[in-house]
Amino acid sequence: MIITQTLESHSRVAQIIARGGVIAFRTDTFYGLGADPFNRKAVQRIKQLKGREENKPILIVISEREVVGRFVAEPTSTFDLLATKFWPGPLTLIGHAVSDVPKEITEGTKTVGVRLPGDDRVRALVQACGGALTATSANPSHEEPATSAQKVFDYFADGIDLIVDDGDVTTDQTSTVVDVCDVEPRLIREGAISWSAVQKVLNKNIFKSS
Repeated sequence: MIITQTLESHSRVAQIIARGGVIAFRTDTFYGLGADPFNRKAVQRIKQLKGREENKPILIVISEREVVGRFVAEPTSTFDLLATKFWPGPLTLIGHAVSDVPKEITEGTKTVGVRLPGDDRVRALVQACGGALTATSANPSHEEPATSAQKVFDYFADGIDLIVDDGDVTTDQTSTVVDVCDVEPRLIREGAISWSAVQKVLNKNIFKSS
């Protein structure tokens, strides 16, 4: 079923998430598959839908920076620096996961990727659902990311509980993913934010500190 995203629809979406359901929603990049990150059965459903490799972690989108502490244990100074500079925005930061983040999210890495989307409507929906949602791209593994609600329906006509239509995506790039578990960051995937832009911020900070 497809519904249009409005403020009035948020309560319905939140109820589905609270019951352990799986939705599709527009993120600040592509459409994603959303569930309560702490509901293991719901996260398992997402992996089954995608046909996803069992050892691949699932990233989280959050509604505000204060939610980071529910997922990341003692963020590094580099985590804080990049979050301050690039959030809200398409930068996913990987940190050490707190102990109660399910293994279905971390997949043995003991780390978790989180992002504060640079889109008010996305953050409002996530906030209505408790402040955090999974956000792995809404497509089967090895298929192109969904850029519209209709494309999600084409992929998963019967597999998810609700598709939240908030129009077509406005980007052709994924989020940039950076591992900041240590002070020295490591690029995992370059996307909407260039690695050179990240390095420029880091180098400028080092210069200020010296």
